[in-house]
Amino acid sequence: MYRHLQRRLTDAVVQYLSHAYGIGGMVITIEQPPNVELGEYALPLAFELARKLRKAPRKIAEEIVNGIGSIEGFEKLEVAGAGYINARVERAAVAAAIARNEQPKSEVRPGKILVEHSSINPNKAAHVGHLRNAILGDTFVRLLRFAGREVDIQNYIDNTGAQVADVVVGFLHLEKKSRAQIDELARQPRFDYYCWDLYARTSQWYAEDKQNLQTRAQALHAIEEGGNEAAAVAELISVAVLRRHLETMDRLDIEYDFLPRESEILHLHFWDAAFTKLKDGGVLFYEAAGKNKGCWVMRRGGISRGEAASGNATAADLEETAEIDAISESDQKVIVRSNGTVGYVGKDIAYHLWKFGLLGKDFGYRKFYRYPNQHDCWISTTVGALDHPHFGDVAEIYNVIDNRQAEAQHTVIEALRGLGYNQQADHYTHFSYEMVALTPRCAAELGYTLSQEDKARSYIEVSGRKGFGVKADDLIDRLITSARKEVDARHGELSESERAQIASQIAIGALRYFMLKFTKQSVIAFDFKEALSFEGETGPYAQYAVVRATNIFRKGGFDPNAFCRDIASYVSAGDRKKFLAGDAGNELWELWLASSKTSYVIDQCIATTEPAYLAKHVFQLAQLFNTFYHRHPILNEANESRKKFLLATAAVVRRELIRCLAVMGITAPPVM
Repeated sequence: MYRHLQRRLTDAVVQYLSHAYGIGGMVITIEQPPNVELGEYALPLAFELARKLRKAPRKIAEEIVNGIGSIEGFEKLEVAGAGYINARVERAAVAAAIARNEQPKSEVRPGKILVEHSSINPNKAAHVGHLRNAILGDTFVRLLRFAGREVDIQNYIDNTGAQVADVVVGFLHLEKKSRAQIDELARQPRFDYYCWDLYARTSQWYAEDKQNLQTRAQALHAIEEGGNEAAAVAELISVAVLRRHLETMDRLDIEYDFLPRESEILHLHFWDAAFTKLKDGGVLFYEAAGKNKGCWVMRRGGISRGEAASGNATAADLEETAEIDAISESDQKVIVRSNGTVGYVGKDIAYHLWKFGLLGKDFGYRKFYRYPNQHDCWISTTVGALDHPHFGDVAEIYNVIDNRQAEAQHTVIEALRGLGYNQQADHYTHFSYEMVALTPRCAAELGYTLSQEDKARSYIEVSGRKGFGVKADDLIDRLITSARKEVDARHGELSESERAQIASQIAIGALRYFMLKFTKQSVIAFDFKEALSFEGETGPYAQYAVVRATNIFRKGGFDPNAFCRDIASYVSAGDRKKFLAGDAGNELWELWLASSKTSYVIDQCIATTEPAYLAKHVFQLAQLFNTFYHRHPILNEANESRKKFLLATAAVVRRELIRCLAVMGITAPPVM
């Protein structure tokens, strides 16, 4: 509702500026006043117009306020200070719309969106850093779907890369295991944990003698080529580990629609088709000399040789080309290595051409994993089922990949532009984020030995190659165990299954909220105690606000869900006007107004690819409610009409908290 009223105010101002001053196309800035006593919206418009109209800002503000006329939903506009315009809404009317849960329709851009997230190398167990990626990606999907967008969720599987090759080397060369023995191990419940340790040991083996890296290169080449023992072992390992990853993410209610694999990009000749396009388009060229001799490379930020040789190049272009030829090899991005193997970025370019429906090829598909809600997750194959959903050919792409991959992501975008696909490049977003580390306290709790220097650090980086880090399942298990202790102490009267379910809800809520409350570009130092706290900006704090609101209704003899579905029937128009009016109503109105901002905040999250705004909104709403809860003993209120209005206020906040938490992938337990 808040968003809808802001748009209505914006439209009225735009029309007035056109009519009164002949000004069109101006972007209207609308701010939120520091408190509701000043109104719901503030416009610094007059300051922006002062130079253009050659008038004092306050004079312009007075002209606008006196001339704009009435605006539906607004009580009045008034001039404040040196030229601000404050807008006050009709509180009772807006509260009626909020109580009815009115969701004014907004324009939804056409076209399907593809969100790619997680993309964990299928060579070992998922770790805490992967959880940040998956939770960010899953929450962004939920944000888009809340806004009415159609979304496909994909999890790209690099099953032919160096990390998988390292585990293959570990099994075949360090442990000397046969394929049958590896297959038997892969059927064990936590095969991904076994691979975690083996990956670290293989990395140590490489460090002991650099000659051992030749074994990796041979394995990598064999895996990419296919049809051999190393490739068969890589398939066995990657599929088993991938299934474990899906099981881990399923614990967090994170699902995928499709798992495109790098092996099919190679074996279905996606790369061959992309390679031809890139060569013909002059985006790639063969380097015959220098450091990158024998490689196919892309220039970074320069003109392609194809443009220079086309005859359409200007003298300046030719001069620039000559300069580019003199640039060092560090300004080249190798796409195909001199041994003929394709680098990660090359396969990624082919994949993104497919995503946008520009490749002229498609995967084979088969069902791979079924979730408890019966949703099927599909995986790529060379030949597959014909009755699969339609994947790819999308209008927009969001890739949730950490900021260390910024250069690779930029290279893919530049390749699209080099091929003339500017519109697609414009709708390709790298949803980047920073790493997850551990606080020294968290690392110590996990059993790691820390030096005095480590203990003094603000955070400790994790390393999969060194085997140092937190496995995702271990982290979830630890959080559930900690939450269970609290639940058992407080609610011993509940059954075993009820307490287990509540502990899981609290733990998952704590983890997801912790990963979302930090802005994307903040390094997260994970800490068990901080995440599980019932106080401060945490998931349990927000969940507890919902539980408190629910308890009010239960103690009052109301069904909380039924009451929340029919809030408007409990409060008359006269009561809304009376209890929200003037200074006495400001505190209650602040709660109603905050509850109306869900769609507004979600729009912000999508526009900026920043889910942290929603986490902040939830925390502020929970704070406001807890203050309200302590100041107003609702069930002891003697005035029946005021009691109903206070109940309606609690119901509105409860509804919005549940709605916002759901978008964050968090559910509120019945008790805490």
